[in-house]
Amino acid sequence: MKRIISFCLPLILIFSLQSCIVSKSPNIGFFDNPYYDYKDARFVSINVPLWLAKPFVKKALREDGESEEIIAIVKKISKLKVMTVENGNNEMVSDFAKYLTKNNYEEWMTIKKEKETINFQAKQKGEEIRNLLITVASGSKLVYVDVRGKFTAEDLSRVINFSEKNDMKKLVSK
Repeated sequence: MKRIISFCLPLILIFSLQSCIVSKSPNIGFFDNPYYDYKDARFVSINVPLWLAKPFVKKALREDGESEEIIAIVKKISKLKVMTVENGNNEMVSDFAKYLTKNNYEEWMTIKKEKETINFQAKQKGEEIRNLLITVASGSKLVYVDVRGKFTAEDLSRVINFSEKNDMKKLVSK
């Protein structure tokens, strides 16, 4: 019996961590097109297992003294994917924006900070935001964060205000 348990337990652990895969192939829709010429772009994709990440994020937010509103928004996330692109180009970013428009994403906001551009695109069903895609472009380096869940416009506003508040804290503490 102990042999069976000692064999099955590591096997179960390996299968449960399978969702946390880091790969060199794209994990976001537009970038998995084999006919598109990505030129010298290099991809790194991460699928984040939320059952593992959520407790750490909530604990860190509580330790920083953040409100329960932000923690409640973290609880609404159902799936999270991150992809980085090295040697990206403006044409690829433009084609990706067209792809998002064609797939019913709406541009919510664009923030420009120094050399970075942060773009928020959302896919809605009624008043509910089901998918949020955050794009951070800094020169030829791109980061895409695909967040799935059930959010409201008010939730996004709280997250943005939280982000701006933390930026102000950093500026004041310098």
